[in-house]
Amino acid sequence: MNFQKLDNLKNKLNSYRPLDPVILKNLREDLILKWTYNSNAIEGNTLTLNETKVVLEGITIGGKSLREHFEAINHKEAILFVESLVEKGEMLSEHTIKSLHRLILKNIDDKNAGCYRKINVLISGATHRPPNHFEVATKMEDFITWYRTKAQTLHPIERACRVHIDFVGIHPFIDGNGRTSRLLMNFELMKNRFPPVVLKVENRLAYYEALDKAHTLGDYKPFISLISALVEESFEPYWFVLGVD
Repeated sequence: MNFQKLDNLKNKLNSYRPLDPVILKNLREDLILKWTYNSNAIEGNTLTLNETKVVLEGITIGGKSLREHFEAINHKEAILFVESLVEKGEMLSEHTIKSLHRLILKNIDDKNAGCYRKINVLISGATHRPPNHFEVATKMEDFITWYRTKAQTLHPIERACRVHIDFVGIHPFIDGNGRTSRLLMNFELMKNRFPPVVLKVENRLAYYEALDKAHTLGDYKPFISLISALVEESFEPYWFVLGVD
């Protein structure tokens, strides 16, 4: 994969840094809302974009479940946690992943939050079958070893994609794997000064198909192409607020 165009866009954005704090605040608020709404909607949360905005402002929506409210609130907290990891220059670890997952399921399933699954699971609609539950701990150790060695030789965008694909393929938790994998992917992008991507709910089918192809055929290209297009798109709000082409 050739990431030169995306590297050039990152360099262009870097030439405008540091950005005005007012601009950064505006971009960040918009990103947190859209990232939270879409990531939860992909998993079946029925809050609309505007309802998600209201929930994040601390208001309860009538007719919506408590779980859906917590999913929105928790996801925002998880994004803030990812931001803090990026600021500290942290590397991915099992502790980091479990801490992130604990935030995702807080007040929803505290018993399983941050704990690897102890049963076998199927991914609805997917051909790929995750490993047996007794293999999860070893698979996660191998995943972190790969991340700290071979993965560091990859371009940051490819590494971010592989982190998402390989993590969700292991499916280490009972619930919340999709949200966690998208947070981990964006953690890698943000750490390398690329804007985080928002996988839109309307792209769910192409997203799932690309994931299944990677898991069953070892063909990572469709997923990397999908994310690369979203990375390019993620620069657009910056150009708009900066008034540049």
